[in-house]
Amino acid sequence: MGIFAYKDEDALGQVASVDTATVIVEVNDIEQLKRLQVNRLAVLQSSKPGQHLIGLITQVTRKRQQPTANTEEESEELNLCKISLIGSLLDRDGLKINVFRRTLESLPEIDANCFALEGEFLTAFMRVVSQAVGDASSFAIGKYTLDENAIAFLNGNKLFQRHAFIGGSTGSGKSWTTAKIIEKVADLASANAIVFDLHGEYSPLVGKGISHFKVAGPADVVAKKTLQDGVIYLPYWLLSYEALVALFVDRSDQNAPNQAMLMSREVNNSKTAYLVAGDHKELLADFTIDSPVPFSLDTLLASLEAINNEMVPGAKAGSEKMGEFNGKLSRMISRLENKISDRRLGFLFQGGADTLHFDWLSHLAAAIFGSTAEKGGGGVKIIDFSEVPSDVLPLIVSLVARLAFAIQQWTPSDLRHPVALLCDEAHLYIPNRSDADASDDISISIFERIAKEGRKYGVSLLVISQRPSEVNKTMLSQCSNFISMRLTNADDQAVIKKLLPDSLGSFSDILPTLDTGEALIVGDASLLPSRIRVDEPLVKPNGGTVDFWTDWQGPVADKRIGTAILNWRKQSIQ
Repeated sequence: MGIFAYKDEDALGQVASVDTATVIVEVNDIEQLKRLQVNRLAVLQSSKPGQHLIGLITQVTRKRQQPTANTEEESEELNLCKISLIGSLLDRDGLKINVFRRTLESLPEIDANCFALEGEFLTAFMRVVSQAVGDASSFAIGKYTLDENAIAFLNGNKLFQRHAFIGGSTGSGKSWTTAKIIEKVADLASANAIVFDLHGEYSPLVGKGISHFKVAGPADVVAKKTLQDGVIYLPYWLLSYEALVALFVDRSDQNAPNQAMLMSREVNNSKTAYLVAGDHKELLADFTIDSPVPFSLDTLLASLEAINNEMVPGAKAGSEKMGEFNGKLSRMISRLENKISDRRLGFLFQGGADTLHFDWLSHLAAAIFGSTAEKGGGGVKIIDFSEVPSDVLPLIVSLVARLAFAIQQWTPSDLRHPVALLCDEAHLYIPNRSDADASDDISISIFERIAKEGRKYGVSLLVISQRPSEVNKTMLSQCSNFISMRLTNADDQAVIKKLLPDSLGSFSDILPTLDTGEALIVGDASLLPSRIRVDEPLVKPNGGTVDFWTDWQGPVADKRIGTAILNWRKQSIQ
């Protein structure tokens, strides 16, 4: 039996106008009109028996019609309610009863009854929606604001298959929503997700299914910490050709084209020498400059120095003249030497002899890209990038993303296991192209490719940012799910509104008024565009808002300033 056992006398009003998915209802009772609220739900009779249409109230109007000058009638009221249709509730679908679908299989007829969805009917409907996705593919993320007794489920398959965006201003609950998703993913038997943690914000999240890694900082290099200590190195030979050029070649140099060309040739020669020396001759015919093959920087520098100082026979017998590229590589060589000696970049250049072993990449990949089932550790790998210099941050974050994509791409489809990339503070390394420099441009290209092609290879993106207006537009356009927390900036609100379906009308206008931990969830993962209060995670991240007034009334930690200065000098927080 259907859940909507409405009586005609309970009708809010009758349909006066139908336009595609928008319906105008004339409300009979002024008291009922007063109770209506924008963004609440309504039920309309369908032209098909056994169906009801569900709509979102987008406008409530009370209008007085003035009598004409030739009549003595009193003024009349025209009370109207504008509704955007968002789905259908079927009393029966095969063997199933009370099935909600996000499709419109029919439209209401003129004079069809409309009912406010509230009270026990609202509770029953929310339970139908919850149960509709309450299967093995779903997870509970919180409670509906409309009915706190109804659990809000998201479809986990659709959330990650079609990419997702989480956005919200500082203090809106964005980090704890992310932490809740991490918590849920970590509970799965064969989870496989990587979190790009730029500020060490998610370090408190521990437990079964969660493991932590840190990109090596200066102190880690000195202490010779390794992968077994949770410290990872990302050696230079993992970089693509474009990334190597961006790192070592100054584009403003008039010799930049020659430098880039010679860099390509000599890196290829160095990789060839490594493969020959290691007796890996089976790769010689197939590898390219982008293949992850180790090579010696000493060998590369020596060859570049030789080219830069090359002298060739002159026109006269016994004379010499400068070679074609003599002196044209000086700036690139100096730049390369400076990068190698820069302690901030120890994770690239100072990983030790182990990072030049041929099988080193296999160990790294197994640690940070393997799932719980494969390695018995954390299915969610949180990678701390907090000690990576900001000028190379986009290059390094995108390097990890590129490795994940490449491993998926080169894995046979029958052996592929999906991986999700949770991109926290995405605006820092996936900005708009108009704001991008050379390293940003490489990062953008990698993430755009994952956004467009990742689904085919089982790579998902969950883009997280407090500034949607600064995140690459192509990235956002590829997201089919939006979890929008409170947004106070008009530019950020405008970005989200443009990406939401037109049928939601003014639903997106609630973005600046959402409470902490409250979200507007729209997309393929949610059957119903919903205002949801997200459950607090068991362990909150470090991104919580500081209680200034309370802290200013308490004691101050001893040695606070001295500890900060020492850590600053060491470039490490231990």
